[in-house]
Amino acid sequence: MSDSVQTISAYSVINDVIPKLNAVERLVEGTVKEIVETSRLPAEIERYSKLQIEFQLEISMIRMNLEHLFNRYHGELTAVKQNEKNDSQLILDSYETTAIESAKTLYRRVQELQQAQ
Repeated sequence: MSDSVQTISAYSVINDVIPKLNAVERLVEGTVKEIVETSRLPAEIERYSKLQIEFQLEISMIRMNLEHLFNRYHGELTAVKQNEKNDSQLILDSYETTAIESAKTLYRRVQELQQAQ
């Protein structure tokens, strides 16, 4: 990570990051779980079982760090949820920055996985 201050808009957190993270969670619980349950190939079952665990751990880490962000910027994020005009820039700490970047990366990985199926 660079030494520069990382920011994100409250609007992006509510309308981009959170919906993508929720989609990833649904896909992991649905698509990957279905692959594990329906596959007859032991190597495929093992691969996707490990992938499911990896995704779940990553989601947990992301959610934990986003919870910290929500606590720090409760007012700004609530305003966006209530459809108020709010384009506040939120200053992220290093953990929050990592969580946002990880959420975006995880979303891309799950999309690629889904396209490969």
